[in-house]
Amino acid sequence: MEPGHGEIRDVELPAPGPDDVLVRTLHTGISRGTEGLVHRGGVPPAEYDRMRAPFQDGAFPGPVKYGYLNVGVVEHGPAELLGRTVFCLYPHQTRYVVPAAAVVPVPDDVPAARAVLAGTVETAVNALWDAAPLLGDRVSVVGAGPVGCCVAALLARIPGVDVEIVDVLGSRSRIAERLGAGFARPADARTGRDLVVHTSGTGEGLSRSLELLADEATVLELSWYGDRPVTVALGSDFHSRRLAIRSSQVGAVAPARRGRRSHADRLAVALGLLTDPAFDSIVTGDVRFDNLPAALDRIAAGGERDALAIRVDYGDPPPSP
Repeated sequence: MEPGHGEIRDVELPAPGPDDVLVRTLHTGISRGTEGLVHRGGVPPAEYDRMRAPFQDGAFPGPVKYGYLNVGVVEHGPAELLGRTVFCLYPHQTRYVVPAAAVVPVPDDVPAARAVLAGTVETAVNALWDAAPLLGDRVSVVGAGPVGCCVAALLARIPGVDVEIVDVLGSRSRIAERLGAGFARPADARTGRDLVVHTSGTGEGLSRSLELLADEATVLELSWYGDRPVTVALGSDFHSRRLAIRSSQVGAVAPARRGRRSHADRLAVALGLLTDPAFDSIVTGDVRFDNLPAALDRIAAGGERDALAIRVDYGDPPPSP
């Protein structure tokens, strides 16, 4: 199958073992940036191993079964999980069998439809563990995609932190208000910031992020560009102002917490934060599972840019065999 084309295929599920669970999917989330890049075949060969999803089928550049934002109900498994709503780093699929240790129960006060953001909030948690913002900091988030909005939502919970979301789309101002953050277009963004978190996935956004910093401050880079080269202005006053660019990536727990927190611990923190209904404003698109291939084809071709997080709804699946 050529890059940029998706299809739904039947798979035969293995019989669950004594330490496994059978999960019926309720919702999955599309990680638009990463999945769009994977779908169009844009993963660099040097990243083939690191970019594998936990339960990916196939190998890059494709065809692959990819995805990692799955919320479902346990239909078979240990008594303590039977009937529970769980989150799993599993691709888009109506039912699946995984080890029981691979699923995390969703708190009772977190709706399943909101829990698809768990992986995105987990990325934001890891970013803030990396960035370590302080009380009273002035922080800008450049790029109001799902990750940027989740970062801003968490920053807004820190007392005294002034948070401004910066995006080219003026329509994002309503979402920023819901999350407790300010909003500005790039040309109007405030400068002298103690920290800038960059998530726009563009060289222009990264350059503007540097311009917003106070002296000796840092841009935390969360964008992943895949096989696309990026040009950023490091001339002018970059060196004289002692500015810094630091990467953050969710694949490993941030060094500041790595000795004390596991991946499961970090995911549990993210799920607990999703009790806040403000996160509902980040899910702005819905697609049925049977329309998923067409949606991914559009995303890989550069479409759906106005949508933030896109949720896939599974409706009533066929009965278990």
